[in-house]
Amino acid sequence: MATCPPYPTNPPRPHWWQRGWVRYGALTTLLAISGLVILALVREQTGTQGFLVGLGLAVLPVPLLMAAFRWLDRVEPGPWRNLVFCFAWGACAAALIAIIANSFATRWIATATADPAGADTLGATVIAPVVEESAKAAAVLLVFLFRRRDFTGIVDGVVTAGVTATGFAFTENILYLGNAFGTDQLTGDSGFASVTAATFFVRVVMSPFAHPLFTVLTGIGFGIAALSTGRHHLRRALLPLAGLLLAMGMHALWNGSAAFGEYGFLAVYGAFMVPCFGLLTWLVIWTRQRELRTVREELPAYVMAGWLAPAEPHTLASMHARRLARQYARRHAGKQAARAVAQYEAYATSLAFLRQRGRKGRAGPDFAVRERELLDALWHRRDVARPALDHAARATAPPPVAPWPGYGTPGSHAGYGYAATAYAGYGYAARPGGFAPVAPYGGYGHGHPAPAAPAFTPAWVPAPFPAHARSRPAYPSAHPAPHQPLPRRP
Repeated sequence: MATCPPYPTNPPRPHWWQRGWVRYGALTTLLAISGLVILALVREQTGTQGFLVGLGLAVLPVPLLMAAFRWLDRVEPGPWRNLVFCFAWGACAAALIAIIANSFATRWIATATADPAGADTLGATVIAPVVEESAKAAAVLLVFLFRRRDFTGIVDGVVTAGVTATGFAFTENILYLGNAFGTDQLTGDSGFASVTAATFFVRVVMSPFAHPLFTVLTGIGFGIAALSTGRHHLRRALLPLAGLLLAMGMHALWNGSAAFGEYGFLAVYGAFMVPCFGLLTWLVIWTRQRELRTVREELPAYVMAGWLAPAEPHTLASMHARRLARQYARRHAGKQAARAVAQYEAYATSLAFLRQRGRKGRAGPDFAVRERELLDALWHRRDVARPALDHAARATAPPPVAPWPGYGTPGSHAGYGYAATAYAGYGYAARPGGFAPVAPYGGYGHGHPAPAAPAFTPAWVPAPFPAHARSRPAYPSAHPAPHQPLPRRP
């Protein structure tokens, strides 16, 4: 019988730079200094009035873009601190790197060639895409390396890259709109004929997705690399690099569209940018649906082990059912219960993705430890989450279908070769012994009485959940040995 090595009595203490609070403090200090410097530079170039006008106009698309990326991340929502870091990196660190590097490179080219106009064109077409996409990709790389547990696929790469680019575009829009307002102050233009209105229309109305679209290509490269197995080291290194090169190329084409003639910008926008945006949007939504399918296919293994209720895989694989569960918990037990239900849904989704990686041989050496952590997290929230999930399962269950006369007994499908089971609508066989009823939210102290038991329960409604509180299921039944096949969907 295999035995575990003895746990060290005196584990080595980490060095001071390996401690979490040291790293968080250093990163926060770096971003704060970058923010102050970029604030001073932008205000110096635009003036106080221009800065305030640019800030007020540039903030308009930010909530919409953040809401869109957060919607994509609803299947397995990542920590807010990751999104805050990405936005702050794009708005502060990446913007500061871009301003300094672009200005230095443009001045050097203008001095070397004695052609300021050509230097500006070359800087915008070649230098800016390389510098800006590399600076934004640094945030994706940091999350990929140091928050690997939260970076598991394409959607995570898209969200990380998109939020970083949103922060970068926010600072850049302040600079461009502030400079445009300063130009209008000198020329006396105002209204729709002003430079500020034209800049706002091009950058905020027509192309708010431009920078996120470029950097999302880098995020997709990192996301595919996260799906690769550990032995494919070359692929894991080349895929992010390929995504970064594609982002630079698309960015260069976008910046150089003004040099293609009077209608060059509109041609690139209509023939290239909009189709690429539509294609990437379809890819991300398709990936999101595939993640929900993974939840539905991987969680039944834990139903068989007794960790989850039979209807939960189908409930957790529906965003509509998840929302109903959170609303039910908030309505009957308050915000804290709704938060617990949302955490239960997120942990169950992470468990399904972990199970898929283990089945495909992509799980790391900490598979068993991580699985136990997720199962414990679900167990501690089961009393709050399962009544809400039970309500969502019943609310989203398919309507009952009356049997045809002459084909088996009423209420069953025996005439079609199927046994009459309580879980026929969900694909699970009835477990012997039955299940104990789910406790309602009336016991949470909010003054809501327990609902009366229905006089008739249709055959399509799932049976109540088992009384898991009696005994905790054993861990080995949920994660077999590495040499044994993982349980399939029953």
